[in-house]
Amino acid sequence: MRKQLLILSAFLISMTMFGQKDELKTAEKAIKSNDFSSAVTAINQAESLIGGADQKTKAKFYYLKGMALYQNGANTNVEEVGAAFNDLLDYEKESDKPKYSNEVGGLINALIQNTAAKASSDYEMAIQTTEPSDYIKAAKGFAQVYALSPQDTAFLDNAALVYFYGKDYESSKSTYEQLLDLNYTGITTIYVANNKDDGQEVTYSDKKTMDLQVKLGIVENAREEIKDSRREIIFKNLAQNYSMLENPEKALELISQGREEFPDSYSLLIDEANLYYKAGNNAKFKEKLEEAISMNPTEPTLYYNVGVMNMDQGNIDEAIVNFKKSIDLKPDYADAYNNIGAAIIEKAKPIIEEMNKSLADFDKYDKLQVQQFDIYREALPYYEEAYKINGKSISVVQTLMGLYENLDMGDKLDAIKAVYEELKQ
Repeated sequence: MRKQLLILSAFLISMTMFGQKDELKTAEKAIKSNDFSSAVTAINQAESLIGGADQKTKAKFYYLKGMALYQNGANTNVEEVGAAFNDLLDYEKESDKPKYSNEVGGLINALIQNTAAKASSDYEMAIQTTEPSDYIKAAKGFAQVYALSPQDTAFLDNAALVYFYGKDYESSKSTYEQLLDLNYTGITTIYVANNKDDGQEVTYSDKKTMDLQVKLGIVENAREEIKDSRREIIFKNLAQNYSMLENPEKALELISQGREEFPDSYSLLIDEANLYYKAGNNAKFKEKLEEAISMNPTEPTLYYNVGVMNMDQGNIDEAIVNFKKSIDLKPDYADAYNNIGAAIIEKAKPIIEEMNKSLADFDKYDKLQVQQFDIYREALPYYEEAYKINGKSISVVQTLMGLYENLDMGDKLDAIKAVYEELKQ
């Protein structure tokens, strides 16, 4: 019985081998006659049998699969074609006698060049139209180049960014996550020289080509340049995608991860602050802004935003200090002048509350009103400066109308009312 079983097993293996070879012959014949549909069918039938084949048969299978899918260049699904051809290249790397790699390599290079050129053209078009669908079309093209040439990870980076421009946040997210999984950095060496005729900078992907043009006297001042790491930007953009997809928790997680890797990144810190603000966590927002100030003490908007947070928390004097710091750095900061005025007027609220309680006590009311108007006079120059910088702000104009009326400044009141009427139109 054992002997019979062994004979049966050998018979089955033999039948499998014949099946493989028959299907490959069918595929080869169909490809030669441009019957690619039949070729693909035969390849699909052979694929389930190819695992136990010898090296020679496997090489032929991968070659025929690629050619069947390639269809003399008619197949627009270049990811599918590229995967088949790359399978062959990977397989023949292990072979002492590669048979098909040179032929397939040429086809892949042609596909890469054509697909990359089309993707770049689509991207230029998208810049002109600004249509999301055009950006997505270009992004898919860049992704196709990567599928054809997995070592050219920069194309995957391009795809992720352009998907974002096209507002396809899900595709952008998954592509950036793929880049992180690949430990992609984007650090590359580029080769640069200057054209001898016009001095324009020319960039090369390889040193050999640049050196050749130097020898030919076409360019000069040849040099190597190292492109910076892209990982910080990947964390930043991936977090933005999650934020756009209404997942702030994941966005914050990624920003925190990025900051662990790039602790001195001002850009990531600002993104972290903004995410806390978006989440309604004003305390954390203020904390991150103060951290940002320590990193970049000459940025006026930081002090301005800290001032806003202090106002929200009722810390009026601290708010004014920060608004004034922002003005020191940016003298034409209209919003900062406006907010100083608003912060000063906040001081009048308890006085007004007390006045409302003292309507029957005329002496007390009058004394309180003097204090109220003193505060208004203190606030007035800041609103006037805000108006001088930005005379189109209707809220500033309305506030000035109220101040001029309360302070009995008739001429200025008439003038600002005329401005208000113009702005309303």
